[in-house]
Amino acid sequence: MDKEYPAIDMLKTGQNIKKIMKLKGLTVKDIQNFLNLSAPQGIYHWFIGKSMPSLDNLYALSELFGLPMDIMIIGDRKFVFASPGRTWHQGLYIYYIKLILAYS
Repeated sequence: MDKEYPAIDMLKTGQNIKKIMKLKGLTVKDIQNFLNLSAPQGIYHWFIGKSMPSLDNLYALSELFGLPMDIMIIGDRKFVFASPGRTWHQGLYIYYIKLILAYS
């Protein structure tokens, strides 16, 4: 088996979440309140790659942002826009969102 295990880039993921927040006009306080966090420090830790949102928080953020969790997470795997169970327009939508995030 020659396939390498994919890894998530915590810093790029945090920066991506910050970028999405900015595009959506949301503040750290908005995220803190939405996720029911007692303090905002955890969110700032995401931004600098010190930690990652929990799976529950990623799931909630995907709802808040109106985006699939895949859009928020940046890693080193080869992303396939067309995959089993995904229609062509879902793949196109994901490509479009990735493109917008890359150039904003």
